[in-house]
Amino acid sequence: MGEEGGGGGGIGRSMADAGGRAEVSLATVRSPGHPAAAAADPCPADTGQEKPAASAESANGAAPMGECATEYRGLPDGDAGAALSSSSTRTVSMNPLIFLIFYEVSGGPFGIEDSVGAAGPLLAIIGFLVLPVVWSIPEALITAELGSMFPENGGYVVWVASALGPYWGFQQGWMKWLSGVIDNALYPVLFLDYLKSGVPALGGGAPRAFAVLGLTAVLTLLNYRGLTVVGWVAICLGVFSLLPFLVMGLIALPKLRPARWLVVDLHNVDWNLYLNTLFWNLNYWDSISTLAGEVKNPGKTLPKALFYAVIFVVVGYLYPLLAGTGAVPLGREQWTDGYFADIAKLLGGAWLMWWVQSAAAVSNMGMFVAEMSSDSYQLLGMAERGMLPAFFAARSRYGTPLAGILFSASGVLLLSTMSFQEIVAAENFLYCFGMLLEFAAFVMHRVRRPDAPRPYRVPLGTAGCVAMLVPPTALIAVVLALSTLKVALVSLGAVAVGLVLQPALRFVEKKRWLRFSVNPDLPEIGVVRPPAAPDERLVP
Repeated sequence: MGEEGGGGGGIGRSMADAGGRAEVSLATVRSPGHPAAAAADPCPADTGQEKPAASAESANGAAPMGECATEYRGLPDGDAGAALSSSSTRTVSMNPLIFLIFYEVSGGPFGIEDSVGAAGPLLAIIGFLVLPVVWSIPEALITAELGSMFPENGGYVVWVASALGPYWGFQQGWMKWLSGVIDNALYPVLFLDYLKSGVPALGGGAPRAFAVLGLTAVLTLLNYRGLTVVGWVAICLGVFSLLPFLVMGLIALPKLRPARWLVVDLHNVDWNLYLNTLFWNLNYWDSISTLAGEVKNPGKTLPKALFYAVIFVVVGYLYPLLAGTGAVPLGREQWTDGYFADIAKLLGGAWLMWWVQSAAAVSNMGMFVAEMSSDSYQLLGMAERGMLPAFFAARSRYGTPLAGILFSASGVLLLSTMSFQEIVAAENFLYCFGMLLEFAAFVMHRVRRPDAPRPYRVPLGTAGCVAMLVPPTALIAVVLALSTLKVALVSLGAVAVGLVLQPALRFVEKKRWLRFSVNPDLPEIGVVRPPAAPDERLVP
């Protein structure tokens, strides 16, 4: 890690060594009771949100997230996350966190087959080498810095709300939650695609519909039982999911023909499918931020877990991709969802095919429960900030957000009839808009709060951080430009819903049709304003 002016040591090493830095938090210069705050910020105290009896000036200064809230206020004892959630105990440790990130992003090589079908072996291999540098590493670094800086379940919603205001924080939450639910609708589709070669009845009709319903119900129940269960189940599923590919790679060694990796036909590339497949398989690193309020010692644990997960994911893609394309003669039209099972049969026989299919099944279970955890805890975090009705903040007897889980499961069932390609394109479109808001928030925090203590700091100065974001921003522009008209219209319609949903919820709150409240244990957060006069120092 380095200071703003430059980095001392490599980026990877700084993430891995984050545990050596004491956890600190952001201190506010202007507290609600400070005379200077009253003079510089003459906003009405009544936001219309329900407060506990002593919450107007609570012990830690909790206030609603509104236009008149003050700066993010951490704890003076140095533990930025110790008291951010009074209703639950932080239970997620390093190893489960690594596998939760692994399942948020990847879950294994299932679903990467379309990259070969769209562009051939060479471009597929290059894509999974280059895109992690262009996209995954910058996104993981941003998540490490801002996720440890704001260690609560609101995650990226809080990052954006703190930098751009609560309205845009809500839009970030809406787009990311919707893209997450769309993403989760994909896993039952992939699950059944891998099984239909062995059980043809699952290819469509009533059996497929009942299979989707039953799978969603079982996995939703698993989420209801708590993150500790989900985390350790993720470890077991992850090991089982990757073992058959390790075996397949060893069997493929004598049959490898490196010349097959170099096959390319630039005149026959489906760029839209190619880029969407790469992008979908290498994004969502920020999703883990919505579980930061459940992570033990997040300032140390989160950056380390992200570092190890990046390596884990990239190797988990390249190893089977090199084995499959190098050991089997190329038939691009065959490289579609589920083709790794066919490769396993060609290389090792029916037993390996069934193993890969079983691994695909349990991998999709892991991805489903990890994504639903992030989506449901995000809704809980937004409710604790007064952005959503208070019933979203209620926890079950297992400490899980029941309303968020049920809402997320309902969205999955509604969207599960879409095809694989439609789901990937729609979620990527929405995800891109959310990432642009995240990039803006990251830069604004660096510019307006350059000296604010951070448990983990990306080892680049502000100019370096801006330069780091240029390639991923260009990639977002390309992904959006290549979207079909149908996907663009549907996605923009979903964005428009969010634009009116936030003021509609504020109207509901004002009319007291639903109860809204702010968790008094959360530190204050608000909008960083420019100085009132040219010589006034920016609030750190």
